[in-house]
Amino acid sequence: MTKTDQLEEIHAVLKTVDDPELPSVSVYDLGMLYEVSIIGADVHLRMIPTFAGCPALDFIEQQVKEAVEALDWVNHCTVKFSMEKLWSTNAITDKGKQELKKHGIAPPPENYRPGEEWTVHCPYCDSDYTSMENVFGPTACRSILYCMACRNPFEAMKPVVPITEIKG
Repeated sequence: MTKTDQLEEIHAVLKTVDDPELPSVSVYDLGMLYEVSIIGADVHLRMIPTFAGCPALDFIEQQVKEAVEALDWVNHCTVKFSMEKLWSTNAITDKGKQELKKHGIAPPPENYRPGEEWTVHCPYCDSDYTSMENVFGPTACRSILYCMACRNPFEAMKPVVPITEIKG
């Protein structure tokens, strides 16, 4: 098996490990994977937490480790969370955004610049006629909004874009 094949298998298995606070949204699709190192039958993963104080990091680490070690060619997997690179909502894959919508959570706005006011489309009716009800949601990474078109409250991922990603 080539390194490329091994890397593809690791990516595939990480697509099956859901974030514990966002069922059916994988840690891979959230853009948490930062680096993969394969040395023989040992796999070393560096991941980026969505928020530094995320209470689910130990659980995510265990789930990722178990999933990767279930691959028949893997002997041992280590998972480390790195703060060298900051996570960004721009790292969420298109599949991740689709899965968020299925759960009534609006994906973060694209092309967001820190300090700007932000809004999102309703995950139920796709209207942009929405308002922020509370910047604080059920987790540190989500806010509560309200759609005035379909009259549904919904959650939205807060936009997180490190200054280093801003262009122009």
